[in-house]
Amino acid sequence: MEYEVKEVRSHFPSMKSGAVFFDNPGGTQVPSGVIEAVGDYYITSNANVHGSYATSRRTDRVVASARESIADFINAPSARSVILGPNMTSLTLQLSRALGRRISKGDEIVVTNLDHDANISPWLHMEEKGAVIRWVDINTDDATLDTSSLERCLGPGTKIVAVGYASNAVGTVNDLKSIIAMARDAGAMVFVDAVHYAPHGPVDVQDLGCDFLACSPYKFYGPHTGALYGKPDLLEELKPYKVRPASDDVPEKFETGTLNHEGLAGISAAVDFIASIGEKYGSAFAGRFEGFEGRRLRLKTAMAAINEYERKLFVRLFNGLRDVPGIRIYGITDPDRFEQRTPTAAFTLETFTPKQTAAYLGDRDIYVWEGNYYALAVMEALGLEGKGGAVRVGLGCYNTEDEVDRFLSAMHDMVS
Repeated sequence: MEYEVKEVRSHFPSMKSGAVFFDNPGGTQVPSGVIEAVGDYYITSNANVHGSYATSRRTDRVVASARESIADFINAPSARSVILGPNMTSLTLQLSRALGRRISKGDEIVVTNLDHDANISPWLHMEEKGAVIRWVDINTDDATLDTSSLERCLGPGTKIVAVGYASNAVGTVNDLKSIIAMARDAGAMVFVDAVHYAPHGPVDVQDLGCDFLACSPYKFYGPHTGALYGKPDLLEELKPYKVRPASDDVPEKFETGTLNHEGLAGISAAVDFIASIGEKYGSAFAGRFEGFEGRRLRLKTAMAAINEYERKLFVRLFNGLRDVPGIRIYGITDPDRFEQRTPTAAFTLETFTPKQTAAYLGDRDIYVWEGNYYALAVMEALGLEGKGGAVRVGLGCYNTEDEVDRFLSAMHDMVS
């Protein structure tokens, strides 16, 4: 069945505003089912966990359901391997402190210039333990990781490799399986930031073989929450920093304080929404996912269907952007290589600053982002930090050809 974007959009109340939401890499809109789940939690289940009464028991089920939902979404081996929290940044900082207990002076940690700073700064703090930070360079012509630089960074002293699944700034999708294999050969653990990639393609932690992987449900149509996968044996071994009365069990020992229970209710609703797309539009992709069944199969086929739709839409966006006078588009620009990128474009204009461009479009209800989007290292490598960064446009499952054309028309009007 052909992807019916009109039907998908009907689930998102914010679409009625008439605005064009191209700010998706910073956070997507949410379907009505998510809004209803959050509201219903407050009405029927608002309590803290592990109490001896009905609303508390319901909250226990909400938390368990959120874990199961994320486990299904990323194909984790069990819900016990899923840690929940406020956002990827907080969870990564929490995990890095726990891993820091195992770091000794001279141990090496590898980070990349392509990553969001949430997958850089938590590891830079390891320098306090005497760790040595190795930086993987990027090829500035197409904003891809320099494989030879990665090879030089790896060695017998490498303990952790922190790498993004895809760049939130320029959309580059990394060859994770090759990177993880290289890290394994060096005897290192691998932490993957999948925040930007997760809304655009199937994630499978068991197939990747990574040790840890973080994502943010608010980037895939859910509430402002974060989730972190860890291999069960590693989670058992690690000792996180926590308050004394908190549980020593996995995964609760990594979850500091009371969780955002209403947000967790929304996680389950968001994952169910994505699964419903797989049920309606993903039948043509089901053959790609042998061994999957039930909701996990529906989620994988949904993400494959979304990926195909967004990629076609991005070609339209890219071809139109390329014709805007005075534009420079960063990242992979060869259409034959678009499988190596997400539907996210970063660009600058000769005659307008990124802030001016974003404001011009925003005044016309076309929402884009500008700046460095916390991808500080990328902007420094591209020579854009200190110059206002770049304008970022990112597509989601509900965007349309008409919206792309409206955006391109506004761009041409601005520069004419």
